[in-house]
Amino acid sequence: MHEPLAIKLRPKTLDDIVGQEHLVGKNKVIRNMVKNNHLFSMILYGKPGIGKTTLAMAIVNELKLNYRILNAVINNKKDFDIVVEEAKMYNGMVVIMDEIHRLNKDKQDLLLPYLENGLITLIGITTSNPYHKINPAIRSRCQIFELKELTDEDIIKALNKAVKCEYLPNIKIDNETIEYITKLSSGDLRNAYNLLEIAYYSTNDYKITIDVIKNINSKPVFFHDKNEDGHYDVLSAFQKSIRGSDVNAALHYLARLLEVEDLDSIYRRLSVIAYEDIGLANPSIGPKLDAAINACERVGLPEARIPLSAVVIEMALSPKSNSAIMAIDKALNDIRSGNVGNVPKHLKTNSKDYLYPHDYPNACVKQQYLPDKIKHKEYYQPKTTSKFETSLKSVYEKLKKSSQ
Repeated sequence: MHEPLAIKLRPKTLDDIVGQEHLVGKNKVIRNMVKNNHLFSMILYGKPGIGKTTLAMAIVNELKLNYRILNAVINNKKDFDIVVEEAKMYNGMVVIMDEIHRLNKDKQDLLLPYLENGLITLIGITTSNPYHKINPAIRSRCQIFELKELTDEDIIKALNKAVKCEYLPNIKIDNETIEYITKLSSGDLRNAYNLLEIAYYSTNDYKITIDVIKNINSKPVFFHDKNEDGHYDVLSAFQKSIRGSDVNAALHYLARLLEVEDLDSIYRRLSVIAYEDIGLANPSIGPKLDAAINACERVGLPEARIPLSAVVIEMALSPKSNSAIMAIDKALNDIRSGNVGNVPKHLKTNSKDYLYPHDYPNACVKQQYLPDKIKHKEYYQPKTTSKFETSLKSVYEKLKKSSQ
């Protein structure tokens, strides 16, 4: 069986770890924990390829602890039982658990008492945000550490070390090609190692050039998992860029979503943005977005990128108003907190005291619509970020005066 280069080069000690200075640097938390020869249960989370498993392995190696590696999905309850028995035999054991956010209830129930009494020390590994995805019972027994994305400098340093290792004899590669691999890896060191190794074995003279790399992979690799946090991070950045009127950033995140052909997520998020962030500042944007979505559905990809680009540019540069969402959320907050009151009698079904507005000049007549308990409540606070909502504000203020 061929062992990948990323495994062969996996650091054995904290000193060999690439990046993560906030955890393993001088006088940092994990460095001091190892120095003091003491380990607590912890959860390591962050994007793929940045060293979560590597850090876990370096910790147990330096502390010379008995450990087992389990996967929350692949390993069954019997595997967990065996590890518990081993822990009893050794009077303690570290369990490094991959994909801990997928740990089911049966396995949790089996582990919890042993985490509680210290027989098992858990190092959980996940790409998901543990505050959202990990069972609170497990989470409360662990310290949570986020691993940061590796910088280009981190990746370059690691690649330079790799080309000097014994596993790639006679390799020939220049700095420009190493930088190109770094850009393609998008902070994923494992991906960078894999690309370097494939390129090495795909040549007849072990000379790696940018052209060799392009023949293998010409697309940037960025973290975008439709079912995990990375997907929602991109969508969040997409919305916040449009909300912040940064048209270039908005187009960048649109391109990332298009690259994975995630049209449904684009449609849903743009529909929210149209009414949450633009709203009454540009009410025509809703119908325009619907027209763009219909056009995309007719033409499909890659042409769908064109109407989407047009509408995203307009949305990013459009005036913004969140007055509509603020107003309804205030109203909902009153409902949920019990601040309601009874419907006025004259508004009830078949009431003879109701004044029909269309029978009066300008289709407006003074009468109470809100319940007595909240009759002076104002939910809508107009903004003047656009001509349209400024005109609404004018009408709103005239109506308020006439009802006083």
